[in-house]
Amino acid sequence: MGNVTKQASTRFSIVKRSKGQSAVEKASYISRSVLVSEFDGQTYRPKYHEDLVHSEITLPPNAPKEYADRATLWNAVELSEKGQKSQLARMLKASLPNEWSYEFAEEVVRDYVQRNFVDKGMCADWAIHDSENDKGQRNLHIHVLLTMRPLTENGEWGAKQKKIYDLDENGEKIPVIDKKTGQQKVDKRNRKQWKCHTADSTDWN
Repeated sequence: MGNVTKQASTRFSIVKRSKGQSAVEKASYISRSVLVSEFDGQTYRPKYHEDLVHSEITLPPNAPKEYADRATLWNAVELSEKGQKSQLARMLKASLPNEWSYEFAEEVVRDYVQRNFVDKGMCADWAIHDSENDKGQRNLHIHVLLTMRPLTENGEWGAKQKKIYDLDENGEKIPVIDKKTGQQKVDKRNRKQWKCHTADSTDWN
């Protein structure tokens, strides 16, 4: 392959069920492997495999050991998401210097994925591809597929968002007041209502 200077390119995207996308399909694509989705029953077969240099799954310490298997990991992700508008995974594609050796690229990418994603609690499925365009120009690049839900200490999927109570200047919760009665509102279970908002349960965004 011809070595050419190329402009660095990095792009993040979200794998969305509302767009008909599948985390299992994306994992099949980047790993160039055949995977079966338990969610939609489809078998995903990548069209190409010649450009695969390396693929690997890197897990945080609290992830179940079986998630080292690509099909198990991404089927668990798919089945944990019930909604038709669910966000399933985050995907990164980035170019690498064409002059890098495969061994050096693997070493650098593994360290990058570990420090930036896995150490923060994400499961990462990553691959290095070495393709060539119709002009014979080399394109060494990576794909990284990342989980979006945090894992609890016992390895279960946690919530993407959490409820945070609004506090007054004294650090006390602020009641929701009924404008008609002037009293604090209660829900159907007769529980007092407090002003609150939701926030991401992680800082990954």
